[in-house]
Amino acid sequence: MVKPVKIGVDSKVEKTKSATAARHHEFQMNKSYGQHLLKNPLIIDAIVEKSQLKSTDTVLEIGPGTGNLTMKLLENCKKVIAIEVDPRMAAELQKRVAASPYAQHLQIILGDFLKVDLPYFDVCVANVPYQISSPLTFKLLAHRPIFRTAVLMFQKEFALRLGAKPGDSLYCRLSVNTQLLSKVTHLMKVGKNNFLPPPKVESAVVRIEPFNPPPPINFVEWDGLVKLCFSRKNKTLSGIFRVSSVIETLNQNYKTYCALEGKMNTDGSDEQMKDLIIKTLTDNDFLESRSSKLDINDFLKLLNKFHEAGIHFK
Repeated sequence: MVKPVKIGVDSKVEKTKSATAARHHEFQMNKSYGQHLLKNPLIIDAIVEKSQLKSTDTVLEIGPGTGNLTMKLLENCKKVIAIEVDPRMAAELQKRVAASPYAQHLQIILGDFLKVDLPYFDVCVANVPYQISSPLTFKLLAHRPIFRTAVLMFQKEFALRLGAKPGDSLYCRLSVNTQLLSKVTHLMKVGKNNFLPPPKVESAVVRIEPFNPPPPINFVEWDGLVKLCFSRKNKTLSGIFRVSSVIETLNQNYKTYCALEGKMNTDGSDEQMKDLIIKTLTDNDFLESRSSKLDINDFLKLLNKFHEAGIHFK
């Protein structure tokens, strides 16, 4: 089910089983962790170069594996904090760095990135486990204090979605939410044969630079609107907001908002809410707009106009 991968010096002929054991560290690569070790030193060098590290930087690495990227990072920064979920990989990395001049410059946190508390860091560099790409990205963007930059390897299609623009076929909720909070730059494509074992998909490296300060917006409200709009991104907003379940939810939110604000009009009907929504869309020229064509400024304006009408998304 899982394929053994040998880490270390390769040899076509092994004289004895003991010699094999001495010269190889054999792992069962855990598919549930999305383990694909980056093996091409040219790609590793390019990632480090594009990270624009300073000698005073603390670098966060996610999923260091056996340390191919880690060793190069240690040569270019003050400290690396590596978060690794697999104890076998952590032990291999610890042993590898212990034999180098950088033993005192590495801290390993054993645990699930999505569950651990993140320490302070200046730059994040990672070959990201693809199955956690989205929650990982937004956990990083929610981290405080804000870091300077992140250089991350993702599945190619995910990377393209991060930087997609209005009108692109891959433009989606992920694109809008990421670009609200950061500048996304596509750096390079990486073929599947640069990994051990090779993944089934191509990869790409992106740079994410969080806006500092972040936009003064309630992200829960923002994401509520964007999630709704991209539920059918090629449908008009008129069609999306006329759905009875959407009207019912927004009317309930409106009643909650009125109650919290001490307003008396908490008994409006769904039909009244529908009229209010359509009026708001019409008055601001959004009635026939489609989410796939709207940019971030359009969504900011739309959210602001809904709020002015008392319509909320949480």
